[in-house]
Amino acid sequence: MLKRTNLYIDNFQGINIRTINSRGEYFMTDIDTTQPVIVARNLKKTFGVFQAVDDVSFSVEPGQCFGILGPNGAGKTSTIRMIYGFSPITSGDIFVFGLDIKTQYRKIKARIGVCQQDNTLDPDLTVIQNFEVFARYFNIDKRTALAKASELLKFFALEQRRDARAMELSGGMVRRLVIARALINQPDLLILDEPTTGLDPQSRHQVWERLERLKKQGMTILLTTHYMDEAARLCDTLVIMDHGKILAQGSPQSLISEYMGAHIIEIAEPDDALRAFFLDKNERLEDLGHRLIIYTENGHEIYREICNRFTQKSCVLRSASLEDVFLKLTGRELRE
Repeated sequence: MLKRTNLYIDNFQGINIRTINSRGEYFMTDIDTTQPVIVARNLKKTFGVFQAVDDVSFSVEPGQCFGILGPNGAGKTSTIRMIYGFSPITSGDIFVFGLDIKTQYRKIKARIGVCQQDNTLDPDLTVIQNFEVFARYFNIDKRTALAKASELLKFFALEQRRDARAMELSGGMVRRLVIARALINQPDLLILDEPTTGLDPQSRHQVWERLERLKKQGMTILLTTHYMDEAARLCDTLVIMDHGKILAQGSPQSLISEYMGAHIIEIAEPDDALRAFFLDKNERLEDLGHRLIIYTENGHEIYREICNRFTQKSCVLRSASLEDVFLKLTGRELRE
């Protein structure tokens, strides 16, 4: 039998905060699985004359990992900051758990966990002390906070560092700790803003594994990222944003199928004969001058034909990926 504890917070008018069982698994209660957790409608955000978010609409279903992808400056962070009430909405509507963020943000904040891009830990406090301080924002008493912190540290493989100062942790440990701390109030929704930026591959995979376990246990996750492998692995549904607008929306595989096809052929230093060959084939392609990129459903057949007719060419056949979709929609130029 699962061990359940109910905690009520005076400042949030009796919102029931969820807990985790003795195995460190989330025990979600009172969640309406028939309604979206987040609904954003015609969302806009301006800073002076700059339009950071321009008429964005989407919804996030319960138990789903929903991703917002985009290059730097696309409007990802501006969007989620409005969702968790950090930044006021210029126009449009956001409903979280069916509540209007404009008027019921205190109730919403009681039921969400937020992991921002920056390291917001107190470097002078120990790991466990950071939990204690953060728990006070939710009026969680010290005894309950320490018990929950111990469970979360175990869940994120940090229990051996509970008495270390935050400044002594590696980058990967810091990110795991910030995510763990965001779960102290046992939220129904976890919001992650580029959770693995700057981490080495081992640390990134550790974070991914913990997030996958949370998703399996029923937690709804909203994340922003510009790592395509992260989005492909974690997200059930995602949107690709650029210049404040949504360019595409769907599951990773559906977006690949819609925009790319099954295969991609890349040819270095193509000549006019090769270009003419593909014009006759009527295949979708990008001509970058020094390189041809062909999107096709018949990759193996076309690849063999190229190798037989143009043997001197450097030609690579591979499966299409989410990164290909991202580059096609947002462009290949560098961003500041």
